[in-house]
Amino acid sequence: MVTTAAVLLAGGTGTRLYPASRSHRPKQFLALGDDDRSLLRRTADRAGFADELFVVTRESYADRVRDIVPEASVLVEPAGRDTGPALAYAASDIRERYPDAVLLCLPSDHVVGDGFRATAETAADVAARTDALVTLGVEPDRPATGYGYIQPGDDRGDHYEVAQFREKPDEETAAELLDAGCFWNAGMFAWAPDAFLAAARDGPLEPLVDALETGGDVDGAFEETEPVSVDYAVLERAADVRVVPADFEWDDVGAWDALLRLADGENATLGDSLAVDASGNVLASDDKHVSVVGADDLVVAAFDDRVLVVPTDEAQRVREVVAELREDELF
Repeated sequence: MVTTAAVLLAGGTGTRLYPASRSHRPKQFLALGDDDRSLLRRTADRAGFADELFVVTRESYADRVRDIVPEASVLVEPAGRDTGPALAYAASDIRERYPDAVLLCLPSDHVVGDGFRATAETAADVAARTDALVTLGVEPDRPATGYGYIQPGDDRGDHYEVAQFREKPDEETAAELLDAGCFWNAGMFAWAPDAFLAAARDGPLEPLVDALETGGDVDGAFEETEPVSVDYAVLERAADVRVVPADFEWDDVGAWDALLRLADGENATLGDSLAVDASGNVLASDDKHVSVVGADDLVVAAFDDRVLVVPTDEAQRVREVVAELREDELF
């Protein structure tokens, strides 16, 4: 009997949603859109069909994670090193508890529509049957440049072999990938721990995997590992990767302009706001009122003692602000 273990990744900060997202209040703890549950709570509810639930996070967020998802086992990674090391740590820990497990690995800060369970169960089944690494691929509805893409290979019925992963493209290449039938890489995966750790040895995670499997200095290995995504560290190097097409709506809400895609009206609002003769704006605040008059296509976000104003089509550049603030320890 296979144990399905949902692993929620909750250690990041979501820098492009500054100033709502800050070092003390990362994106996964925010409630966005018309649902008053945090993104983390929504993800846990969505994964409630799994036999076991785990959340991987950093020490400074652990108590809050326990408050929001009290039913989950919380795995505190020794250091924040992106998704590659975090998932290796989770695979090693969960394998000790449930040797027969298949891990269903999910970001905790995405917005996902109906139909998730059926796709996720198919992915877990493919991982158990094939011993391959499995990713969920979302069918694109636009030539987005902010996502990585998956080029499908041979059709295996309920899934495809992965021919190639494609990095975040320019606009022209994104349109070509859309026409070619490629999927967005949504960062959701399924695999058996043994299969994942074996694949992780062939790359930058090798010293960390060695420490995890031999009982070595895991904390030291974490400190010495450079931050690296699981895509680059493992999936793009692995010999056998499959993709299950996702039959649900999805958005990673990576930047402020994403709220426009989730909005019903001319403007996207979060908190108390007023738009007069204005459209295409994102108006967001905590306990402040935000008004925009006679202006279009702007993000105006006011949280704590911070205000951000940026054109919606340049929302990705918020990371540049965060980079400077981090240098001065102001993020």
